[in-house]
Amino acid sequence: MNYEERDTYGMYKVTAGTATESNLSSGPGPRLMGADTLIGNDVYNQKDEDLGDIKEIMLDVHSGRVAYAVLSFGGFLGMGEKLFAVPWNALTLDTVNKRFVLSVDKERLADAPGFDKDKWPDMQDPTWSNEIHDYYGTTPSSSAP
Repeated sequence: MNYEERDTYGMYKVTAGTATESNLSSGPGPRLMGADTLIGNDVYNQKDEDLGDIKEIMLDVHSGRVAYAVLSFGGFLGMGEKLFAVPWNALTLDTVNKRFVLSVDKERLADAPGFDKDKWPDMQDPTWSNEIHDYYGTTPSSSAP
């Protein structure tokens, strides 16, 4: 599922011609998007392998930035799936295919620090945050007010 299919308010309707990079960036999305429209979006890697979908968006309330996307990977029909907090800046939006891209092999993602849906980590713990950012090769944003 992609953000246009979850667009209950019609935010991403393009009225002039077909959707292109230039006219999409002039509307509310994909440069500015509703968080609810991102839930359920597919995540692929550069090899066009399906890595799962976004289950939640985690906001850093102090900085006003998106900190993590919680990605669901593995399992079958929700059974045995593992959740991963992926730093937001590790994801890129693929406007052509209307999905996100994460530069990681499937095998590497399977070995990433993850968690069970019933036991979420303390995402504000600096040690946990540094481990996640180190794994994905990203830099944490400052959340100082």
